[in-house]
Amino acid sequence: MVFKKMLQKIGVGGVSVDTVLTGPRCRPGAPLTGEVRLIGGEADAEIEHIALSLATQVHNDRGGRSQTEFHRVVVAGATRLAAKEQRTIPFTIPLPWEAPVTEVSGQRLPGMELGLRTEVSIAKAVDKGDLDPVIVEPLQSQDAVLDGFGQLGFTFKSTTVQQGQAYGVRQELPFFQQLDFYPSAQFAGRIQMVTLTLVTTPAEVTVLLDADRHAGAFGAGGQGRFQAGHEESAEQDWAARIHDWLAQVVEARQAQMMHSGYGHPGYGQPGYGEHGYGHRERRGPGMGAVVAGVAGGVVGGMLLGEMLDGDDGDGGDEG
Repeated sequence: MVFKKMLQKIGVGGVSVDTVLTGPRCRPGAPLTGEVRLIGGEADAEIEHIALSLATQVHNDRGGRSQTEFHRVVVAGATRLAAKEQRTIPFTIPLPWEAPVTEVSGQRLPGMELGLRTEVSIAKAVDKGDLDPVIVEPLQSQDAVLDGFGQLGFTFKSTTVQQGQAYGVRQELPFFQQLDFYPSAQFAGRIQMVTLTLVTTPAEVTVLLDADRHAGAFGAGGQGRFQAGHEESAEQDWAARIHDWLAQVVEARQAQMMHSGYGHPGYGQPGYGEHGYGHRERRGPGMGAVVAGVAGGVVGGMLLGEMLDGDDGDGGDEG
């Protein structure tokens, strides 16, 4: 990332600032390293500070979204940069454990944007550069959960970073990431959508599952919550756990429907799918292939529409 601000209007020569990352890929909790390269302008410059900030697009409950800075580190305090002087400032920034994931198995999650911005203050004027893209890959503990959805044959729909607090989970950041999936054939017609939220700490990952949170389905609101240490999560059979949880949600809804006087007697049974009772589909190829299909615009032979990449069309941009 390079940004150059010519400050002749306030009597300061042009200072060139180039922020270079050692590598753009990182994982939650891991250090993000690089260096800020300065080149002095025509005159000496009094730099008050240089700061680096992580930023991402955050959605709010009103349907708007804005670019939000969520992790800011000052890498240099007050210093004088002589005319034409070249200086390098190395930095190491720990990526927050709750940082949203932007790439799975080498496939970018459509709609996800996260980057590093450089802020330089000279003569009371604060200048911010553009975002230098940062790729956040999941931890093994997170990847195991995501892969479970792919193994079950679920279809990845979209992901957003939502403003606020995930219910019942302690967070450090003012937002959380949601990933939405369409169900596999086994649950089609009984479940419209499953929302996954992963909240990670240095010790563990909390897995929050929600079936039809906004769908208005009969008995809508099937929540699941699992916690596991990172090693434990990486070794678990998440496909089986997600399947069993969904089967319980469907059975509970079936009981409600039967109690209300309507409903199919086979509805809610583990093998009851759109292809008939007793069908149990094969497991899918994993989350990486699922996301790759979405990124390519085709999943299950169907052309997908808007991929939430860029303007979401609601006119609700706030920043």
